[in-house]
Amino acid sequence: MGLIIAAPGSGSGKTLLSLCLTAALRQRGLTMQTFKVGPDYLDPQLLTAISGRPCRNLDPLLCGEPWLQAAFHHWGRTTDGCLVEGVMGLYDGLGPSQEGSTALLARLLSLPLLFVVDAARQGASIRALVAGFRGQAPELPWCGVVLNGVGSLRHQHLLTAALEPTGLPVLGSLPRSQAMALPSRHLGLLPPAEIHHFQGRCDQLAALAERHLALGRLLPQLQASRGAPGPSPFLAASPTHAPPRPRPAAAPAPLLAVAQDQAFCFLYPEQREWLEHCGAQTQAWSPLADQPLPEGTAGLVLPGGYPELHGATLGQATRSLRALQAAHDRGLPIYAECGGMLLLLRTLHDPDNRPWPMAGILPGIARRGTLQLGYRRALACGASPVVRPHEQVTGHEFHHWQWATEPADDPRHISGTVSAKDGGALQPLWQLSGWGVPTRSEGLAHDTLHASWLHLHWSGQPQVPHRLVAAARRAQQTGVRRRRNST
Repeated sequence: MGLIIAAPGSGSGKTLLSLCLTAALRQRGLTMQTFKVGPDYLDPQLLTAISGRPCRNLDPLLCGEPWLQAAFHHWGRTTDGCLVEGVMGLYDGLGPSQEGSTALLARLLSLPLLFVVDAARQGASIRALVAGFRGQAPELPWCGVVLNGVGSLRHQHLLTAALEPTGLPVLGSLPRSQAMALPSRHLGLLPPAEIHHFQGRCDQLAALAERHLALGRLLPQLQASRGAPGPSPFLAASPTHAPPRPRPAAAPAPLLAVAQDQAFCFLYPEQREWLEHCGAQTQAWSPLADQPLPEGTAGLVLPGGYPELHGATLGQATRSLRALQAAHDRGLPIYAECGGMLLLLRTLHDPDNRPWPMAGILPGIARRGTLQLGYRRALACGASPVVRPHEQVTGHEFHHWQWATEPADDPRHISGTVSAKDGGALQPLWQLSGWGVPTRSEGLAHDTLHASWLHLHWSGQPQVPHRLVAAARRAQQTGVRRRRNST
């Protein structure tokens, strides 16, 4: 069946416990499928690296229940163990509701709940904390508690005795240790590629689990329901979309280049899988390495990440930037989210406020500003390659950098009167609204360009990859006709 890891709040130790359990199973020669509640990109990278399998996000708000059920039963049945890391506190969801919360997902998937508590600087009060959380949802199948940040054996005995009246067993006591702290920066934990001696850290995590967790009692709970995988979640999530029609034998699948490197690493694994499900080929492309676009590229996906931390390198990646400009001028469809949109601007400021030139496809500059964070309802103001006017989607926004125009920018770019080659007039893309935030216009788009701060999980919006692949196929056919006419 598997376990879901929950906590009173962020910073309690959910990720540490999830990594410890995954590392311990791998060291024992067992396989583990991991999942992550919510829109997180960083914890899944760590879980992917340790498990050796793509961690899958389960986000009720972004993906919808059909995808959640299908994805969990499809990927969760193929391994020895199955683990779901929760998000924030157990009941934290959209605004003050439980919509999108760990508790909601535990109910939807009928998963036993392992509660990890930051026990540092606590004694008998821990009983009230655990009992209070359990009392909010007594119908959930609580299987036990793990104590994190325990200071000594005496402290452990005190906490265990305090929890006895709750009837919940203590299934582990992780010691307080600065050496095991996970490094982070302004958007969360560091990805595994940037953690020094990551493999050695994995071995330490496994050893920590063996010494301090009741693995003999946890392993049976973690065991997956082995069997044939469930139906494809890609079909389950898009009942209104027929499977892609087979293309004529003479027509190759359109190639979409997907930016992937340390600057552009906020990418759900399903994004490339959705494109391939819809009949495209995909190939990774690194702007940070100053690579040209793959030969035959018919469309581009520019995901989020940390381009602001690599401004100097990107600003000097002239081959990549010129290739991006040329692709836009040829009318290839471009889908850019958050950090991907920053690559399209005229100027990007790094954390030291130094300006660096980017592709210049969009006007304006970006520099560090106030944090924008949370789920957003987005109403399309106009059309892009993947949305149509008046469509509504749910996405997630998480960025410190802010986009702005300067006096030197042509205001017609924003008012929608300037046409791009083979594209059309730039128009505002969305009206964004969300709990506790004012409604505002956001993003820019035209017929071949979609640029926005908003992250979408395509499993909740399957029309997006279908339309993007269709646009790439049209661009591919147009390019073939142009080459024929020029010969």
